[in-house]
Amino acid sequence: MNKEQFQLILSPETIAQRISTLGQTITQDYKDKNLLAIGVLKGSFIFMADLVRAINKDLQMDFIRVSSYGSGTSSSGTIKLVSEPSAAIRGSHILLIEDIVDSGLTLQWLQRHFLDLGAASVKVCSLINKNERREQDVHIDYAGFEINQGFLIGYGLDYDELYRNLDGVYHVKTIE
Repeated sequence: MNKEQFQLILSPETIAQRISTLGQTITQDYKDKNLLAIGVLKGSFIFMADLVRAINKDLQMDFIRVSSYGSGTSSSGTIKLVSEPSAAIRGSHILLIEDIVDSGLTLQWLQRHFLDLGAASVKVCSLINKNERREQDVHIDYAGFEINQGFLIGYGLDYDELYRNLDGVYHVKTIE
């Protein structure tokens, strides 16, 4: 893919400012709760690293890995658990951290999964809330940005496992 096809949507500075605000809000909302932040791999790892440093309280961190995408840009529609968090879930106040919520299928599955395991609460923080292809009615408690245009890459978002390392978020003009 030619990088001339990339249009900057979110600069690193814009992302950093929004993460700071999200961190303050989450700190306040969880001030009297034990927080377990669970990143959804692979896409959330960059966002999660910055977000947890913006949360001003002690917290636990862990990861879960699920698969719902084939190659390229489309979801397979089937959620497959690849790896489970090692932290204790029962009684925990979980903050699921996502790079993007698109169809809502994965998020709905994850919320149900953690509640079935006995989580005290499950809230969601997503860098990007993208409603254009939403199939499930899911609630995003902490949304970084509402973006509905096209295919996005960078800052953890990928195309065939590439471009996650870009420091901003880009719209790819030729992939729709």
